Amino acid sequence: MQFMKTAPARQVVLTTLNSRYMHTAFGLRYLYANLGQLQSSACIEEFTIQQRPIDIAEKLLTFQPEIIGFGVYIWNISEVSQTIALLKQVSPQTIIVLGGPEVSFIEDMPAVAELADYIVMGAAEKSFRELCQLLLSGNKPVERYIQSHELALDQLKLPYRYYSDDDIKNRLIYVEASRGCPFKCEFCLSSLDKTSKPFELGLFLEEVDRLYQRGARNFKFIDRTFNLKVSSSVAILEFFLERMTENLYLHFEVVPDNLADKLKAVISRFPEHVLQFEIGVQTFDENIQALISRKQNNKKTCENLQWLREASNAYIHADLIFGLPSDTLENFARSFDQLASLNPHEIQLGILKRLRGVPLNRHNEQYQLRYNPQAPYNILTTRDIDFTGMQRVNRFARFWDMIANSGRFKNTLPLIVSDSPFNYFMQLSDSLYQSSGRTWKISLKRLFFLIYENLETREDISKPLLLKKMQLDYQRCNEKASFESVISHRKDKVARIGVANKRQQQMLR
Repeated sequence: MQFMKTAPARQVVLTTLNSRYMHTAFGLRYLYANLGQLQSSACIEEFTIQQRPIDIAEKLLTFQPEIIGFGVYIWNISEVSQTIALLKQVSPQTIIVLGGPEVSFIEDMPAVAELADYIVMGAAEKSFRELCQLLLSGNKPVERYIQSHELALDQLKLPYRYYSDDDIKNRLIYVEASRGCPFKCEFCLSSLDKTSKPFELGLFLEEVDRLYQRGARNFKFIDRTFNLKVSSSVAILEFFLERMTENLYLHFEVVPDNLADKLKAVISRFPEHVLQFEIGVQTFDENIQALISRKQNNKKTCENLQWLREASNAYIHADLIFGLPSDTLENFARSFDQLASLNPHEIQLGILKRLRGVPLNRHNEQYQLRYNPQAPYNILTTRDIDFTGMQRVNRFARFWDMIANSGRFKNTLPLIVSDSPFNYFMQLSDSLYQSSGRTWKISLKRLFFLIYENLETREDISKPLLLKKMQLDYQRCNEKASFESVISHRKDKVARIGVANKRQQQMLR
């Protein structure tokens, strides 16, 4: 019989549940880097939300910790809550400290806060260390809620050396050249920042170069406004151009209406499959933009997206949000069609979520914003969008990911969306859901057939052309059988089921 080995004892364990294995907990590494003398008696232990809370609790307790610090986010709050509840049952003496966006607003705390011993709100590099020092010396603070005081960036110990060799080999490496955001978009937590503050560029690039020399090639910049200061953006991109390899991957979040000529010049020098730009358009409606304090030059945004698509090799991931205050289905369709006409590689159709502490919550009553009480707190209805309409767009978003964003239907997609992308794709989405009764676990062969079955009834699409385009996409998916054989087999199967159902009904009579 085998038993789990006891890990080396640690007084402090920093932990969280990532949404996927390839993600890394950047915040935990910052806390660990700034623990000072406590670092030798601390460790980082990461999990994913796919793991069972009871197994996570067991693993954490093998370290025999006095303190466990959890990073709590919108994607893991349910699993973290279950894990903490288990820990408090089997090891009530273990001190649980929470931090992260989900527990950073004392007036809007989730239920999991009641299970914890302490909650550190805000950037916690200094406050968490001080709390641990007090607890380990036996001086327990009276106050459970601790408001952090953010350290100046030049006082922070940087976390990059605490990426392991396994992280570098198999996972995304998160880096940040700046913190904060000068914009005040009310749906975003960064709207609470006063400004954007850069790290000293030379020191930052030294740290990135060390990661590169260790073999890191997948860098995800988490700066909210990477291209805010053009000179720094150019310097960072040139740094990577000097180190270009076939497997280099760089992800940046880009302000859509701020693409200076100097920046364009360096972007245009990158080959394919290196740059990915996440571009938050969110809405083209100027009234909604004003309502949510979003400053965006729509004309410049369109020009820059068009330039990126036509004159660069960057992969464009553009975001829209459905469910903002005063938005309607018809209004959102106009934003979607405008963005689709610019032909980004992906359109991420996000459903508005209620984030704790964001200024957007001031609109909840006037616009009757009603959210799911369970994470991820997605919008359910608004004054202008009923529940049925919201569900239709949720399905639209899911099918758009499966069909458009997946890249599997590159040849077929132009036939689907034609000259009215939102309306035509909504028709397809409604039909797919009616035929399959689901938006998950649809086999690729069945998805191809269902799409063909829907499109062959459209009078504006030539059936020979449809068959040709879908055959090309089917072959690109490395399927061995011909698409014609799939259609024939599916139609025969449907016919047989129909005959069987008819016979059964006759027997019941």
